[in-house]
Amino acid sequence: MEIRQLEALIGIADHGSFSGAAEALGTVQSNISNRIAHLEKELGAELVNRSNGLLTESGEIVVDRARRILGELRGIASDVSELNAEIHGQVVLGMIGSAGRWIVPLLLEALKANYPHIALHIVEGTNSVIEPQLVKGQLDLAVVAWPIYTPELSGVDLFSEDLVLIVARDHPLATLPEPLTFKSLAQYEILLPFRGTPIRREIDEASRLEGVELNPLIELDGLRTIASLTFDGYGPSILPATMLSRHLREKFVGRHINNIAKRRVLLATRRFGFPAAPVRAIHALLIDVVKHATNVPDGVYLGNTPSE
Repeated sequence: MEIRQLEALIGIADHGSFSGAAEALGTVQSNISNRIAHLEKELGAELVNRSNGLLTESGEIVVDRARRILGELRGIASDVSELNAEIHGQVVLGMIGSAGRWIVPLLLEALKANYPHIALHIVEGTNSVIEPQLVKGQLDLAVVAWPIYTPELSGVDLFSEDLVLIVARDHPLATLPEPLTFKSLAQYEILLPFRGTPIRREIDEASRLEGVELNPLIELDGLRTIASLTFDGYGPSILPATMLSRHLREKFVGRHINNIAKRRVLLATRRFGFPAAPVRAIHALLIDVVKHATNVPDGVYLGNTPSE
């Protein structure tokens, strides 16, 4: 079994075809086909369905392990470079959108000052997208919302933030006394995240305490899209307070809601395996820049999660 064979299989998984893998790896399609054929012969199993280009069940198993193997190989050079006080390498960081708005600028500034030879790639997404990618090794670590449902992952708290109703100032809900009740919210259609997502879990638990079922206008797995719809005039939404940027406060307001928990944001990593030096460096740097941040958005709380 050769490293280039594993790279070819990962290339097909990531790019959806033999030709896509060839282009990504800087070779020709025939080389990718030969590498996969030799790997299949050695393992005695079909790894790629030639009719549609998708991985078979066996192929998925091999890809999961191959990502870890290649990650360990990259880690060898990175760990050796650490001994020379200059860490080199690449880190792929997953990030939920609402956190990235204020964390990424802090992180990039600290990265230039402390680790100029680390190439940082940031992938934005929701928990449902980020968690599987982190498990498979497509991401090295990730900033996600609590709770983490995948048992292969663990996390440490970074900060917590208020969940508020973001509503236009001319909407009837904008004039009611705070904190708003879910009974008052239930009289209007609300833009809501998917059921089962971390933020929807907090919303549903709080509304059940009042014996109320909210009336969703639409349900989406993407806070940025929900926020955009609210700011385009489609209706109020329940979102992290950080989604309400300063330049929008002339027309919109964030209203506190009764009994709703604060949203916890974690830095997640895989439970097993030893991260390479660049990953360890970014992990420590990210915790440090958040801990010592001085200009945090309204509604964000650093340190321990505040009591509810």
